[in-house]
Amino acid sequence: MTLYPKLITDALATVRYPGSGKNIIEAEMLDDNLRIDGNHVSFSLIFPKNPDPFMKSVVKAAEAAIKQQVGPEVEVEITALAPEHTPVPETKLLPDVDNIIAVSSGKGGVGKSTIAVNLAVALAQQGHRVGLLDADIFGPSLPKMMQLEDYQPYGETIDGRQMIIPAEKYGVKMVSIGFFVRNEQATVWRGPMASNALKQLISECYWGPLDYFIIDTPPGTSDIHLTLMQNLNLRGAIIVSTPQKVALADARKGIDMYMNERINVPILGLVENMSWFTPAELPDNRYYIFGREGVANMAVELGLPFLGQIPIVESICENGDLGKPSALDINSIIGRAFSQLAYNVVHRVETKD
Repeated sequence: MTLYPKLITDALATVRYPGSGKNIIEAEMLDDNLRIDGNHVSFSLIFPKNPDPFMKSVVKAAEAAIKQQVGPEVEVEITALAPEHTPVPETKLLPDVDNIIAVSSGKGGVGKSTIAVNLAVALAQQGHRVGLLDADIFGPSLPKMMQLEDYQPYGETIDGRQMIIPAEKYGVKMVSIGFFVRNEQATVWRGPMASNALKQLISECYWGPLDYFIIDTPPGTSDIHLTLMQNLNLRGAIIVSTPQKVALADARKGIDMYMNERINVPILGLVENMSWFTPAELPDNRYYIFGREGVANMAVELGLPFLGQIPIVESICENGDLGKPSALDINSIIGRAFSQLAYNVVHRVETKD
């Protein structure tokens, strides 16, 4: 196939720059250095801001558009430029973190925060260095679940920068916006304010070297998710859902958000929470209150890994309210379930392409 400039510009005209609503050709972001050499295409995109929050996603979308509309064999080389036509430096937050994992759900009330907290604690119990970020800016719950409601953040000067020191409990380093607002105070912020606050929690905290950085994201799809995906090199996302159909429908939306070609964050796997109810006095009985195998079946349907099932046990709620994650009791039914989940996540991370 012979390549020519209009093929490339027509493909780029399908890519929208979120900051203006125009496509990148209409927004005059394409520099005049488009070069074609056989199947190799190179050009620069001029972004209106430096740093630009949409830079990574737009560059990725531009490459995907060319490969999809022109041909998958096309080799694409894109340089991002600042308004002064200088190369935009590649910045990577959390350079000392090996694996950044988002724990996400399509809707609230499915136990996503419970999964995030207990996964972090279980990973720490297995000898990993773990960080935990409460990214639910409008409804932070992790301080209570980690018995850190009274924690007072403080700063230290590290390498010439004033850095916030995360709280540390159960072998997990943790930061939450809940440390900076009163428990009874509602966080009434517009999207950009919330996104900026989240970036500060990530970049202005001294996390140190970590094996796993677990992010408890807000329910649904929002600006917060875009901020995370644009500023962090996510290893992947874990999707949490309960088995009933209404929760599964919302979980599909969350999966679609991460797998969208403009975002392209791998799904590490699905977790089914509240899989069955086991009464304390009848530990061998299972009552499927919300349906049976809903998430497991969806994982098979979508060709995604299934990481495990977490039953409903009264102690989960009690331990969460007390700030003592159930994963701490590795000899209990629920403790073993979270321990197995942690093993499955590690195996998935270590074997993922």
